[in-house]
Amino acid sequence: MNPLVTTQWLADHANDANIRIVDTRWYLLQPSKGETDYRNAHIPNAIYLSIDRDLSALPLPDAKTGRHPLPDTAAFAETMMRAGIGNAHESSQTHVVVYDDAGGANAARLWWLLRYFGHENVSLLDGGLVQWIAEGRPLTSAVPTFPRGEFHARANPNMVVTKSEMIALLRDSRTLILDARAPERYRGETEPVDARAGHIPGAYNAPVAANFAAADDHRFKNPAELRARYDAFGANGADEIVAYCGSGVNAAADLFALHLAGYDNTRLYAGSFSEWSRDPELPVITGAEPY
Repeated sequence: MNPLVTTQWLADHANDANIRIVDTRWYLLQPSKGETDYRNAHIPNAIYLSIDRDLSALPLPDAKTGRHPLPDTAAFAETMMRAGIGNAHESSQTHVVVYDDAGGANAARLWWLLRYFGHENVSLLDGGLVQWIAEGRPLTSAVPTFPRGEFHARANPNMVVTKSEMIALLRDSRTLILDARAPERYRGETEPVDARAGHIPGAYNAPVAANFAAADDHRFKNPAELRARYDAFGANGADEIVAYCGSGVNAAADLFALHLAGYDNTRLYAGSFSEWSRDPELPVITGAEPY
């Protein structure tokens, strides 16, 4: 399965019976804006899944978890079945194509979750909605409906790092830790939502936007360019690579780019900085360097 599909490919296959197009637009400080924008205009045949409501569990009331805990197996399977996504029969597995308007920074959350729960038949739309609109392709406000799918989910715990594991990994020089947030948040110059500003000691700043072809072109760089980018952090010498961000959403986009680059020895710190920074006993540092 090609992890990236072009806008032309999607235009040619949007009406295929086994294709489900998913819009995952989401904005950190305006959490309801994505769904509102979807209802105003979206790619034809696309459904909407909310990062907060559909692709995350509710944070625990003690506020010590990350802001976007992973959904449990039953809840995720139910969301997929309501969306008309199925995988019960190998010959008719749904091919899910995910997009946003941020180059995949949010869409990669669903790409990663589907693979985490055992569904490999998923791709990102290269360039996302921005590329689709730039090419003058059609939009609609019509919300499609699909027959309920039959989806079997089985979580793969090996793809996730817990907080206690993350603490242990800080002492492991063979693990590369990447922080996918914007540089100003990594450096601790600003922190709009989490408990403390800065980053986890030892983490390198690998902002998602640097995976794109250009600032105004949200298509991904080619695999060789992506591999060179991550090798500069030490990916080619790491036993494993762990990515985190604010709440485990955007970090999946770094994991997606690493996948394009040929690296699958990767894991997600799902609680991410929103979990880490809430624990006053854990170290946080500021500045542009990992340590």
